Amino acid sequence: MTVDTIEMPANETTAHTGASLVVSTLERMGVEVVFGYPGGAIMPIYDALAGSSLRHYLCRHEQGAAFAADAYARVSGKVGVCMATSGPGATNLVTGIANAMLDSVPMVCITGNVPQGVMGTDAFQEVDIMGVTMPLVKHSYLVRDAADVPAILEEAFHIARSGRPGPVLVDLPKDIQFQAAPHPHPYRLPNDNHIADAASIRAAAEAVRAAKRPILYIGGGVKISGATEAVRTFAAETGIPQVSTLNALGTIPTGQDNYLGMLGMHGTRAANNAVQASDLLIVVGARFDDRATGKLAEFAPNAGVIHFDVDASEIGKLRPVAVPVVGDLRPNLEALNRELQSGPAIQVRDWADKCRADMAACAVNYNAPGDSIYAPALLNELSKKAGPSFVAACDVGQHQMWVAQHCEFDRPQAHITSGGLGAMGFGLPAGIGAKLAEPDACVVTITGDGGVMMNIQELATVNRFQIPLKIVLLDNSRLGMVRQWQEFFFERNFSEVDLSDNPDFVKVAEAFGIPAFRIENRDQVSEGIDRLLAADGPILMHVIIDPEDNVWPLVPPGKNNSEMMEGSR
Repeated sequence: MTVDTIEMPANETTAHTGASLVVSTLERMGVEVVFGYPGGAIMPIYDALAGSSLRHYLCRHEQGAAFAADAYARVSGKVGVCMATSGPGATNLVTGIANAMLDSVPMVCITGNVPQGVMGTDAFQEVDIMGVTMPLVKHSYLVRDAADVPAILEEAFHIARSGRPGPVLVDLPKDIQFQAAPHPHPYRLPNDNHIADAASIRAAAEAVRAAKRPILYIGGGVKISGATEAVRTFAAETGIPQVSTLNALGTIPTGQDNYLGMLGMHGTRAANNAVQASDLLIVVGARFDDRATGKLAEFAPNAGVIHFDVDASEIGKLRPVAVPVVGDLRPNLEALNRELQSGPAIQVRDWADKCRADMAACAVNYNAPGDSIYAPALLNELSKKAGPSFVAACDVGQHQMWVAQHCEFDRPQAHITSGGLGAMGFGLPAGIGAKLAEPDACVVTITGDGGVMMNIQELATVNRFQIPLKIVLLDNSRLGMVRQWQEFFFERNFSEVDLSDNPDFVKVAEAFGIPAFRIENRDQVSEGIDRLLAADGPILMHVIIDPEDNVWPLVPPGKNNSEMMEGSR
């Protein structure tokens, strides 16, 4: 039997086929937006999709659909949904699935598959997508009975958003999509609320009171768990200095008292020095990533650790923990705040004053020499002019670090990037997802000439739906971050980083129907930003920057975070 010989039932479009149950279940669960790309093995679902309340956004590559769903979830707080056909459609989702897994983003990926009767026969466009994605998902399903569709989808959404969020795969053979299901099976959601015991909270409070040089180390789990206000309360009431990881930027607003910025490889000197000198790390929703810790054996060598995390496997995985607090971050932090409020005040004023002084001493000078455009200065000005509604959907590379270092963020949803996976090509489809999640926000995709080429086809998606996305393309005609490492760690052997044959990106954007303009000198920056922000529809600003510019500071590989390199610009 082949795919072509499958007989389609006469009632394939009735209200109780597997395909129609997918659509009706998504509607019932409040899903509004779906990203995807159709194909043969998922055609019954697309047939049922027509006329539904779901808004489907046809991306021009399945990876774009997965990245858009990822960013939609990060900004909206809902579960992102993407769909693809079997074989190459499903495998094109894999990078997006991995991205969601490493950054703990709730996402449900629905794939079509060949009919069950030909599974395992190397049928046309057959791939074992469950096997391919097994290490990259929280859970996966191969649906064997159309009656199970509602229960499986509801459970998939629950798994995706509960505990430590992540992606879930639901794979539907084509015959199951056609199969009639007059009596769908129900699903009852379990109660998965995890709260730490009172003894753990008391032990954490005692450790905080005893510390002389404590640091609040904020990770991306704070945003995911909805614990931002609890963290801000803790920071304000204790006066303890704070640092954040890349995915936690915006949890503490930029410029807030006692906030020292990002720690790690491209973090601020003040943040890294404070962590290295601390005697207690209060780690909230972070996982001691190597880009944050530098040489792990020498990371914060004299500090004890209180670790709050919903994922028990993260506690003690890389660093011994004195006080583990396992469970949902928000209620546990609220409990810690109450415990601290009932006792004596935290005495860290001298330590906080020293940290603030260190922060002031390493303030950035944006008045760089020369007439060329200095990317950090442009990005800083952009975020200030965009104001509180600013959302940066950032790609991966040098510009990613410049955004993290120099843009101002008032809330964690304002900074969207591929942190754990570092996937080039994330920025453009992520901007689409972010703008659809928050239409009134000033969403700006910030990308590089290398990253934008990875998913440049999504300009067609922007144009088709007239998504008013603003795009800043920083062009140094290089793979900038690779070139920087080759300069310092590979004896200037600049191997395969030259992108000087880039296309004319203004013409490319215009060919896709997107208005675009170019700036090349620093005296064009302010006017260019104003033009970008004033545009009602989609627009691209092509920014020419110096290919020799580097990201500073930089912790070299194999060094601890106090051994930072700093450049002259």
